[in-house]
Amino acid sequence: MDPNNNDDFEKDEDIHRLDRRSFIKLAGGIVAVTALTGTGWAVTELMVNEGPVKSWHKSVCRYCGTGCGVMLGMDENKKLARVRGDEEAHNKGVICIKGSLLAELMEKKDHRLKQPMIRKNGKLEPASWDEAMTLVADKFKTSIKDHGPNSVAYYGSGQLFIEESYTANKLFKGGIGTNNVDGNPRLCMASAAVGYTQVFGKDEPAGCFDDIDHADTFFIIGSNTYECHPPIWERIMRRKDSGKDVKIIVVDPRRTKTADHADFYLPVVPGTDLLLLNAMLHVIVKEGWQSEEYVQQHINFKKGSDTVSFEEFKTFLEDYSPEKVEEELGVSAPQIREVAYYFAKAKSSMSLWTMGLNQRVQGVFLNNTMNSLHLVTGQINKKGATPLSMTGQCNACGGVRDTGSLSHILPHGRLIKKPEHRAEMEKLWGVPAGRIQPKPGYNALSLFQAMNDEKVKAVLVMCTNPAQSMPNIDHYKPGMEKTFMVVADAFDSETIKYADVVLPAALYIEKEGVYGQTERRYQLIEKLVEPYAESRSDLDILVDFAERIGYGDFISSKTSAEVWEEYRHLSSHSKYNFEGITRDRLKEERGLQWPCPDEKHPGTARRYIPGDPFVPQGKEVFFYGHKDGKANVFLRPYIRGNEQVNDEFPIYLTTGRVISQWHTGSMTTTVKELNTQSGPGRFKLHPQDASHYNVKTGDTIRVTSSRGTMTGKLEISELETPGVVFAAFYDKSFIINQVVSDDHDPYSKQPDYKVTRVKIEKVAANKA
Repeated sequence: MDPNNNDDFEKDEDIHRLDRRSFIKLAGGIVAVTALTGTGWAVTELMVNEGPVKSWHKSVCRYCGTGCGVMLGMDENKKLARVRGDEEAHNKGVICIKGSLLAELMEKKDHRLKQPMIRKNGKLEPASWDEAMTLVADKFKTSIKDHGPNSVAYYGSGQLFIEESYTANKLFKGGIGTNNVDGNPRLCMASAAVGYTQVFGKDEPAGCFDDIDHADTFFIIGSNTYECHPPIWERIMRRKDSGKDVKIIVVDPRRTKTADHADFYLPVVPGTDLLLLNAMLHVIVKEGWQSEEYVQQHINFKKGSDTVSFEEFKTFLEDYSPEKVEEELGVSAPQIREVAYYFAKAKSSMSLWTMGLNQRVQGVFLNNTMNSLHLVTGQINKKGATPLSMTGQCNACGGVRDTGSLSHILPHGRLIKKPEHRAEMEKLWGVPAGRIQPKPGYNALSLFQAMNDEKVKAVLVMCTNPAQSMPNIDHYKPGMEKTFMVVADAFDSETIKYADVVLPAALYIEKEGVYGQTERRYQLIEKLVEPYAESRSDLDILVDFAERIGYGDFISSKTSAEVWEEYRHLSSHSKYNFEGITRDRLKEERGLQWPCPDEKHPGTARRYIPGDPFVPQGKEVFFYGHKDGKANVFLRPYIRGNEQVNDEFPIYLTTGRVISQWHTGSMTTTVKELNTQSGPGRFKLHPQDASHYNVKTGDTIRVTSSRGTMTGKLEISELETPGVVFAAFYDKSFIINQVVSDDHDPYSKQPDYKVTRVKIEKVAANKA
């Protein structure tokens, strides 16, 4: 299909008869699974994007970490008129409903921030850019002078371009000299990053989306792929429909729409997933289904930092026989054995997960053990066999994990705690020895606690909404009021309420930069329209800020293209090497996967095997993150969390997303069609629990945890699981994070949004 040929999209008259509202309703019901499989999302633009197109431009979707290629149709007035999936990109023309409505997003001017504002006498007042930036610079310089560099901080986002996050990280760590650099990826992907690094010695997945086309068993755990990554789900269903004997295993406390399409659905009790993974490993080694050759040649077994034998690993697993864990887990022993068989014995098994494993107090252990299942069975390093952690944000991988824009890391896998890594970055950045502090800075939770404690005096927040997204949010709001907080964003948000200075940021194609998504694919978004009103790109804001506080010479790359040149050359000093991903190549190609060391290299689809430039000649598998080339399999025990239900709090609360809204909704709730499909935020409860509490759909209930209380409307749904109440977090009038626990993983410091014990009370009956 030619993306520039409108005729290809105008052959089915029945499709034309669907109006916009009808399509949204249809899409909300079946996504891209049944009637739409193979064709549906490719024709989405017919129904939800209108207007004449003068030129088409390849780009990338603004939303999740799938990184779908899109074709953007610009009209004669240089306005975004239509959006299509790019059939030449990895998503093969498939996009979700949010991506299809990017043109509507760009038109929501009433919700955009138009000009800088300064809080005066408790109220935000319009200001000039010079006035606003002068105040910001003065406040930061005064804080650094009076209280030291650790009195200031940067809180970023997995949605900024790589060039923007890299510049912020360089400015604060290498210029100002503070490691107080963190952001919202801490809330969603930190456990996956730590998990990969501990196991393989390097962050980011070994496999890629192409593995979906070759897998025989899909093990989906902690992911509602159907709603949260619809193009990935359609690709899985295409594989399922290919005539092969493909099995789908879904593990989730909720019977989501993903679970509805599973061959095997395991409704685990919230918080007990590690029991399942260890029990599967128990069955695999007990039955001899492990890959003896792979175990001997490519694995070290680890108990903490100590190397142990395979026999000690087997002994550790004795405590996790299916019969021992089935009651607490909520899944029968025979079912555990069955899914262990299909995982181990398939020709190629692929696992996919996201926040359901990451946002947990044992998030790192879960990620370790998920990787261990692949290593022990040899279900890795071949087409269709790989552990794949999917990303929630469009650039959390490329823009934060790869650039080292978290408080404990430096670019390209370097760690703050390692003296040789600090010294290497100081040399590469050209700063004096000792400029980078040896102690990690504040992570997200400790940063906002430090604001509570008045240890952090000034903070720059860019492209994120912590006043809605942080767990136990009412605990941290006082710190936002005490701290001089600068917020750069494109849309109004809950966080703006606490800002002392607001800076209007350019949105999507109003600026240029690179995204890096789940499969290590870097893709370019080119600037196609001028920034709205007085908006400026986040990079321009950072460059201006650097100059005003005295680091203009240090931040010598001033444009997006200049930063990319600096950054790709920097990568050549690491195992991330993507020096071959030039700006010109990004303009021509549908993304490139690193490592990619030179301009003739095609990019690396699968790591640690031949084709990866860092695998020595003659080696079939080499995990170069570790000196011996082996991966680590850890003995990770299940530890009960604090949020166990009891008589006072007898039901679990878990949170997540819905198909038509994204994160805190600051963008997607501005689009009427998406709101029509999603409706307002609400609690969801199984009919069995509804009967117990004597509540019905439309009733108002009060949900209380040890952190807080909130009221909201209720929906009864058989898709929920008895003993679990669910709530999404997109609606600013329904801030569920007031109730959510801020318990967190001790290694990744990632909060547990998935397991909070609560009690429910009926407040008022539905009057309708």
